[in-house]
Amino acid sequence: MACILLYSRVAPSSYRHTRTCVCIFSLSLSLSYICYCLLFSSDAIMQKPSDPTQNCLRLRSDGGKKLQQKSPYCTLPLDARATREISLHEANQSNASVNHNTVRNFTSDRPTTNNMGSGKFGNKKLPNAIIVGVKKGGTRAVLEFIRIHPDVRAVGTETHFFDRNYDRGLDWYRCLMPRTMESQITMEKTPSYFVTRETPRRISAMSRDTKLIVVVRDPVTRVISDYTQTLSKTPDIPSFQDLAFQNQSLGLVDTSWNAIRIGMYALHLENWLRYFPLSQIHFVNGERLITDPAGELARVQDFLGLKRIVTDKHFYFNRTKGFPCLKKPESSSSPRCLGKSKGRTHIQIDHDTIEQLRDFYRPYNVKFYEMVGQDFRWE
Repeated sequence: MACILLYSRVAPSSYRHTRTCVCIFSLSLSLSYICYCLLFSSDAIMQKPSDPTQNCLRLRSDGGKKLQQKSPYCTLPLDARATREISLHEANQSNASVNHNTVRNFTSDRPTTNNMGSGKFGNKKLPNAIIVGVKKGGTRAVLEFIRIHPDVRAVGTETHFFDRNYDRGLDWYRCLMPRTMESQITMEKTPSYFVTRETPRRISAMSRDTKLIVVVRDPVTRVISDYTQTLSKTPDIPSFQDLAFQNQSLGLVDTSWNAIRIGMYALHLENWLRYFPLSQIHFVNGERLITDPAGELARVQDFLGLKRIVTDKHFYFNRTKGFPCLKKPESSSSPRCLGKSKGRTHIQIDHDTIEQLRDFYRPYNVKFYEMVGQDFRWE
C-alpha cells in the first residue's frame, strides 16, 4: 500500500498503473515464499523421530556413498553399527559365531588391520599339547626348539596348573595362554606333571584329545643332573649318596627321595595310560635330542601334525655347553642358546654308586621299553 500511495503522488497516471502492478506482483511473491518456509519448518518439527538406520538406507539408495557420509542422519548409534558389522562379519566368515550379549563390544574386540601383527591378534585357547615331563630330561630344549615353528605358540614359563593351581579354574589357566590363530597349536610345559598322580585325570577332564610329550633320558644321568641343580641352589644339602641310599652297603635305594622316584618311568606311565591311549603320548629321546636335535624335532612335528619346518639348518652344536643351540635368527644379532643352568657340568659320582643305581633302575627301564615299544639302551 505504501508503494501505491508514493507513486500516486509523484508519477503520471499511466506510469503509476504499471508500477502498481509490479509492486503487487513482488508483494505476492514475497508472501508466497514466507508461507512456503513456514510450511516446510512445520513439517520438519511435526515429523516423528525416524529410525536412523532407515535414514541411512534411504540416503544410501538416493545419493550413494558421498551423500551417506555427509548426511548427519547416517550416524548410527553404537548398537546399530555393531549389529550391522556383525552381519557383515558373519557373511564373510561362516564359521564365526557372535554372542548376542557381546554385540556392544564387537567393534573393539574384533581383529583389525592395525593389530594383525600384534600379540592381541587371535584367541586364547586351552593347550592342544603339553610337555608333561620329565624334569632334567630336556623339556626346556624341546619347548624352545619347537617354538620356532610358525604354527606353534607356547607359554614361556611353567604354569603348574594341574599340580599346584588347579583350584584356580580353567578360565585362569586359559588366560595364561598366548593368543593363537585357528591353525596354530597352543602349548605349555610343566615337567612335574608326569610324576603328579592327579594330573592325568585332570588333563583328561579338560580334553581327552590333548597330545602329551614326555622327554626321557637315562634315569641315572637324570638323577645326577637333578642333584647338581639342587646343589647349585642349596650348597649345604647332604651328599648325593646320603640322599640316594637308605643303606648303600646293602644297595638299598631310597625311593622316598623324589629325584630317585622321577626316574621310575614305568611306574608313572601306568597312571597316564589309565586316561590316555599310548598313541597320544610321544616320547622324546633325551640323549638323541643332544646328538640329533633335528631328527627328534622332526618326530615331534609329525606327532603334532605339523609340517617339518624345524630342520638341520636351525641348529649348531655349542662345544662349550656340550649342547645344541639355535642358529642366529634373522631378527637377532646372536645365536640362541639355553640358559646357564642348561648343559651344566655334573658333579662326579663314583663308579660303584652309578652301578648300584643302574641295577636299581634296570627292571623299571625294561618294563618301560616294553610299554612304549622302544629300547632306549640305558645301560
